[in-house]
Amino acid sequence: MNQLDFAGRHAVITGGAAGLGFAIAQRLLASGGSVSLWDRDEAAGRSAVAALGAKAHAVAVDVTQQASVQAAVQASLAHAGRIDALVNSAGITGPNGKLWDYPVDAWRQVMEVNLNGVFLCCREVVPHMKGSNYGRVVNIASVAGKDGNPNASAYSASKAAVIALTKSLGKELADTGVRVNCVTPAAVKTAMFEQMTPEHIAFMLSKIPMARFGTPEEVAALVGWLCTEDCSFSTGAVFDLSGGRSTY
Repeated sequence: MNQLDFAGRHAVITGGAAGLGFAIAQRLLASGGSVSLWDRDEAAGRSAVAALGAKAHAVAVDVTQQASVQAAVQASLAHAGRIDALVNSAGITGPNGKLWDYPVDAWRQVMEVNLNGVFLCCREVVPHMKGSNYGRVVNIASVAGKDGNPNASAYSASKAAVIALTKSLGKELADTGVRVNCVTPAAVKTAMFEQMTPEHIAFMLSKIPMARFGTPEEVAALVGWLCTEDCSFSTGAVFDLSGGRSTY
């Protein structure tokens, strides 16, 4: 593992109790920092903290609710005194199916979590970063937001919106010490696969020239760097982790 410098820094990671969020927490802890895991599953948050150690802190939060996010910000500030990085990792896939058959309630839920959750977390955390003229925001988007996966219209649309949000916010903060970037992984094998059909999983694998899925640790390595001071001249940028799928 290459050494990253996150010493003395504190990161908030949404969806941090499992999957990509947990792997990112591990990487930032190994890089000398501390983390607040924001997750709606309170029990999972406690278990994650027990596994990660004393520099991890869990906050039960629903990223789709502004009041819940505001309370989580205050809890993290009370615990650590600062928020140097925000990683928006919380997300859901939604069901697989044709757009004309897509359940309206499921569409709205995907947008609430994947897009509105990112908006609310950025909205409530960024002012604190601006106040200290330093911060790193990393949004977890997806190659689906660039390509538009069939039978995943809500997920694809939500991740495309996250890419656009990242570009917009990055430009709004370009004259400050806050950097905003996103990553667009191809499929990474986590518990989210349980939300997908076997046919959709096979489709995603067929699109990856490396003929394998990514690993959470590979995503964490890039996200970890984007959270450090070394990421100083990239903002509003989109970083691919696609096994060769994205070449544009």
